[in-house]
Amino acid sequence: MITGEPQEREPLSILYRDEHLVAMHKPSGMLVHPTKVDRHEQRIALPLLRDQIGQHLYPVHRLDKPTSGILVFALDPDTARELANAFQAHRVRKDYLAVVRGWPPLGGIIDQPLAPRDPDSRKRKRRKAPQSAMTLYHRLACTSIPISVDGRYTHTRYSLVRLRPVTGRRHQLRRHLKSRNHPLIGDVNYGKGIHNRFFREQYGLNRLMLCAVSLSFEHPVTGEPLQIQTTPDGDFTGVAEAVGLSLQAVTRTAAGIPG
Repeated sequence: MITGEPQEREPLSILYRDEHLVAMHKPSGMLVHPTKVDRHEQRIALPLLRDQIGQHLYPVHRLDKPTSGILVFALDPDTARELANAFQAHRVRKDYLAVVRGWPPLGGIIDQPLAPRDPDSRKRKRRKAPQSAMTLYHRLACTSIPISVDGRYTHTRYSLVRLRPVTGRRHQLRRHLKSRNHPLIGDVNYGKGIHNRFFREQYGLNRLMLCAVSLSFEHPVTGEPLQIQTTPDGDFTGVAEAVGLSLQAVTRTAAGIPG
């Protein structure tokens, strides 16, 4: 296993690199590759990292623009094919940290089919049949602040949770959390506007509180187990701790979700 903390001296934080693949820490708000919808966006991971390391990159998986954390690229076509197959076959274990509204149960499974969504949300196509979707979760910490955010209660509850998608549907984590009435903080598509506004006005939050902190898979060339880890960005950590959600809970329960 080779892991690393983000390298502050580099424009992009490289977490792992060998002759076959490279992993970086993608900040929230950065695209993975150019899209028609965001054609004017300048912060794009693929060309920035390509220019930084001086090598051609091959995308092998997705990481939504508002999500931060581990992003992997292959450095050759064969590795790209193997890694892409591993992601598609759900042979890559992915763990995320998130801040959500309310106090979900200590742990469990969200097993709820999700209908496919078009990447261009402005398009309206014929509805497709829902696909199976499963997410494991584990509550790491919870807090109750003495502020009535929605006007219904004297206190408002939030939680730090670890999430592990078993399947890989589009926006799966965000949609599953919404379905359980524990939406992600900072989620402008599936979250609660009143909570997002509170975090923006009180803590200056302008991001989704979701970070991919661990990827585990079999190295596509050596066959050895490989785990790549990172820590949440400073803005994530600062906001979480401001409401009483210490990320020390992550180290105390390093195993997080069994398996």
